[in-house]
Amino acid sequence: MAASSVQEILPPSLDSTSEPPPLFDGTTRLYINYQCPFAQRVWIVRNYKGLQDEIKLVPIDKNRPAWYPEKLYPENKVPSLEHNGKVIGESLDLIKYVDTNFKGPALLPDDPAKQTFAEELLAYSDTFLKNVFTSFKGDPIKQAGAEFDYLETALHKFDDGPFFLGQFSQVDVAYAPFVERFQIFFQEQWKNDITSGRPKLAVWIEVINKTDAYKPTKGDPEYFVPYYRKSFL
Repeated sequence: MAASSVQEILPPSLDSTSEPPPLFDGTTRLYINYQCPFAQRVWIVRNYKGLQDEIKLVPIDKNRPAWYPEKLYPENKVPSLEHNGKVIGESLDLIKYVDTNFKGPALLPDDPAKQTFAEELLAYSDTFLKNVFTSFKGDPIKQAGAEFDYLETALHKFDDGPFFLGQFSQVDVAYAPFVERFQIFFQEQWKNDITSGRPKLAVWIEVINKTDAYKPTKGDPEYFVPYYRKSFL
């Protein structure tokens, strides 16, 4: 499995009253929000590659400090990565960037067939999210069910491990933070078990939940269940 399972002390979130860190001083910083699944993706990659010392976590409160968009990232979103004098955003781009530009175990196998399938699944992830979130206002069990069936089918493609490409990869990182939330929300809201009739998905979730890189990043249902109800229902 991945490098370093030492328990990391997580820093407190910076809010509108917080001073900025010494920006562009050569330190590599990953700006996240502890409840944001997009930021969680890059946080998992950092942990998996054992980059806790190389990439400093800077959690930003949803009540953002003014310096964040003014001096760092005009889009005012998370995640963003301050590295080599520039700032990069967008979680799918950052998954690939951190995997490619830093040491540690690779999150993409050498097998060309697996690389092609990875690109296909990563490209589909935005559609997956859009369709599941849209389903909340329609017939979620049926509409989102088609999306969870897509994952179940994808998990049957390679049989050399429980993950999408057999071994843990960028694809698992892209989907896990959202499936985590959807599983809990469907159970809470509609008493629906998204793993029912989807044995591969059930095993995948179980194994993801035991992955050291992932465990410290998990979202808080006390936060996201009410947030989903308010935002999407």
